[in-house]
Amino acid sequence: MKKTVRRSVSGIQVIDRMTQLLDAIARYTGPVSLKILSAETGLHSSTVFRILGALVSHGFVERDECGGYRLGRRLLQLGARVRSDVDIRQEALPAMEWLRDQIGESVNLTIREGDEVIYVERAVPNRMMRVEQVIGSRAPLHVTAVGKIMLGFEGGDAIREYARRTGLRAFTPNTIDDEGRLISAGEAALALGYAFDDEEAELGVGCIGTLVRDASGAVVAGLSISAPIERRRNEWAELLQQAAARISERLGYRGIPGESGAR
Repeated sequence: MKKTVRRSVSGIQVIDRMTQLLDAIARYTGPVSLKILSAETGLHSSTVFRILGALVSHGFVERDECGGYRLGRRLLQLGARVRSDVDIRQEALPAMEWLRDQIGESVNLTIREGDEVIYVERAVPNRMMRVEQVIGSRAPLHVTAVGKIMLGFEGGDAIREYARRTGLRAFTPNTIDDEGRLISAGEAALALGYAFDDEEAELGVGCIGTLVRDASGAVVAGLSISAPIERRRNEWAELLQQAAARISERLGYRGIPGESGAR
């Protein structure tokens, strides 16, 4: 691989080189060898070794037993502090508006509070007949698409506890009010990376929902499309996942190649 010499950005050479190395490590999902990092950055291997040694000593980089390098936990700790005051609604709105314009239907951002989701932001189309969720309104997890995939993310034991706490009240004839069926629905949603609400919260309304994550990989919100059931299209799921991925990236989530929603 041909080495590239990069000009200093900050005027402080060691900081520029350190940033190059951190960016190079971040491009890989597993530990990276010193040889690859030298080739990626165009830096001599001895220089790379010295800078990585300093980063390891401060916890910004970790070295595994095979000599590979990966980002360290201290970066995660600092990143969490930086993102703690981020307004998720502000970060999400551009992707929500993009998705709304792609499909011509309402897009919702929800967060979980206890056994419910709360609608905290929306992007609605300019059309007469549309589904419009009220900001601040709530719904039980098991009747919403986002809620079902959130439950699936937590696993069967958590779903059983949820069922015992709530009794799985039925809102329509289509509501899942059986513990076993809810576990199956959660598992299916997690495998797909998205879930459906088939008139389970309100007759005539269909939704598709998926997860939004932060830098640590934690589920921090849900993104969903709401439409009259006769207009809902299953193929919107791919666009929904693209929008959720954009929001997650803005929150610092790097993701896992090939991930569909599983932990």
